[in-house]
Amino acid sequence: MDHTPSRFTGATRYVLDPELAGIVNISMALEMPLLLKGEPGTGKTMLAHAIADSLGMPLIVLNVKSSMKLVEALYQYDTLTRLNDSRFGDSVRNVSNIEEYIKMGKIGRAFTSETRSVLLIDEIDKADTDFQDDMLDVLDQMEFDIIEIDKVVKAVHRPVIIITSNAKKDLSDPFLGRCNFHHIAFPDPKMMRKILDVHFPGLDENLMESAIAAFYKLRELEAVEKKPATRELINWIRALRSDPDFKPKKLLKGEAPFLGVLFKKSGDYQRAAEFTNRRRLF
Repeated sequence: MDHTPSRFTGATRYVLDPELAGIVNISMALEMPLLLKGEPGTGKTMLAHAIADSLGMPLIVLNVKSSMKLVEALYQYDTLTRLNDSRFGDSVRNVSNIEEYIKMGKIGRAFTSETRSVLLIDEIDKADTDFQDDMLDVLDQMEFDIIEIDKVVKAVHRPVIIITSNAKKDLSDPFLGRCNFHHIAFPDPKMMRKILDVHFPGLDENLMESAIAAFYKLRELEAVEKKPATRELINWIRALRSDPDFKPKKLLKGEAPFLGVLFKKSGDYQRAAEFTNRRRLF
């Protein structure tokens, strides 16, 4: 019997709001995948890590690629190794037994795990519609076929399924209809303070307030292709703290060092630099 805790109440390094906690626990109770949307850096992927950590479950991550076929996520048949074994005859494997050359993919590993796991399917919007819908068929049925050996793999335990999307393209209606959904909004300054308190206990209050104010001002810049996210702010504060010459009052004067920590695209970096050079940060 599985004695894994059944409710998620948060993790030490993940600030959880009540609405998100509720949909996570409802999804686990209903045994439905939870689809998370939101701009990059809002904590979609980290939520799966937090659930696994909090509930003591292994985390299995399927990073979806645009060219990926569903079978790759289920299992792989290593024909090349089998061919080499048959040619050289020095393997401990039985060449006539195809099953010895079957390796589970990420979904297959979640199904065959002896303990219940958290299965993170990251950036599902990169896949085509057929991949999305066929994958949910497998997740609904909790089984799939290995056609090379005419074997059905059934899930030992139903994993907790978290699916993320950056909303780069629409998902099909059948896909959306078979998931619970939550949009993770970008944190407001109040929530951001809580997040920073978790990552930087005892952080200097002047540094926190000036960094947060500067960060949100820079996020408001027009024509920015990739706005800095929470992880960039965290790394920015790390950079500011590591500079012995930095003083929080520099931000109040309009100076914003290490803009390359916040902005990762040349055009965005240039706009931010021009903006701060004009001393219009505050």
